[in-house]
Amino acid sequence: MKTKPSSMIRIGIFYDGTFFWRISNHYKHRHERSSYLSIDGLHDFIRARVARLETDGNADLCRITEAHFFRGRFSLKSVQAMKDPVKQLEVDRFQDQILMHSSIVAHYHPMNEALDPPEEKGIDVWMALEAYDLAAHKNLDVVVLVSGDSDFVPLIRKLNGLGTRVMVVAVNLEGSAKTSQKLMDEASYTLMLSEEIDVQTDPRVEGLFR
Repeated sequence: MKTKPSSMIRIGIFYDGTFFWRISNHYKHRHERSSYLSIDGLHDFIRARVARLETDGNADLCRITEAHFFRGRFSLKSVQAMKDPVKQLEVDRFQDQILMHSSIVAHYHPMNEALDPPEEKGIDVWMALEAYDLAAHKNLDVVVLVSGDSDFVPLIRKLNGLGTRVMVVAVNLEGSAKTSQKLMDEASYTLMLSEEIDVQTDPRVEGLFR
């Protein structure tokens, strides 16, 4: 969709946190890049791609007005019972620091620790409700989902009903993370990040790593 040059495009980015960190760890530990993903670099990359699709390339008219991160988190009691609790607390604090400096709102939901192994429960529903609510009340033009889960298909359909375009940031990383084809089929746009990184036709790829 092309807009008038004077139209501001409001972008909201919503992270499935576990999915994102899995991707970032893949590029650090299992890829020749040997680097974590840069959230600021990813945001610049997304803005540029939305600009190409919506405003004939004018990224100045594409602004990220909402950025939210969702993930389950263990209780302090569970962390203290881990083999290396200090390391886990340091990882949590480091991730919080990254989100804070990138102006991302973090949403944490208690892990279901009654299961073995513990699982995230309810975080996808919370993310979907927040994304829909903000799209409706903050007049978001494009919602970007950093997730691979087909459970977000109903959310995309609801956002389509609002007239909000949806971009899925997708990957196909063997043994690490893969985006559901159903999710990509429902989206207005798919940004296949793993292909962009490996093909390297866009010079902004270098900014994706820190």
